[in-house]
Amino acid sequence: MVAGLRKESPDIWLSVSVTTRAPRPGEVHGREYHFVSDAEFDRMLARGDLLEWAAFAGHRYGTPRGPLAEKLAAGVPALLEIDLAGARQVRQAVPDALLVFLAPPNWDELVRRLTGRGTEPPEVIQRRLEAARVELAAEDEFDVTLINTSVGDVCRQLVTLAVALVAR
Repeated sequence: MVAGLRKESPDIWLSVSVTTRAPRPGEVHGREYHFVSDAEFDRMLARGDLLEWAAFAGHRYGTPRGPLAEKLAAGVPALLEIDLAGARQVRQAVPDALLVFLAPPNWDELVRRLTGRGTEPPEVIQRRLEAARVELAAEDEFDVTLINTSVGDVCRQLVTLAVALVAR
């Protein structure tokens, strides 16, 4: 999804999250994530460097506050790829943020996508599915829902939303 959005609209800035998990094959520090130790993540939290953060599937993820603030101050449309806990924190910190819920077409397709990647062991997939049930139940906390039927369609919809936000 992120790669598709970068291709569709390079003008939209995509926040690169910080994570305590190890890189997957092909991932590059600073491109997919900023990979940090647990101790560095703790230091970032203590300094207030993260707009939001959450624990997921045994690791922690967070959005660095500084780069986002710089882009928004410059009028650049920005996108955060975050989970439900992160979205709730963003809603508290930035009440006028537009929260977009990306939903699967249906449960069976979600399961197929998660298992089809082949990047995680069965216990991690199970935890992701359990989290997905909770997230799907919270859809009404978001401003807009997009059904992820195709990467291209969702990317175009996100670009339209981002452009409209900057224009207002």
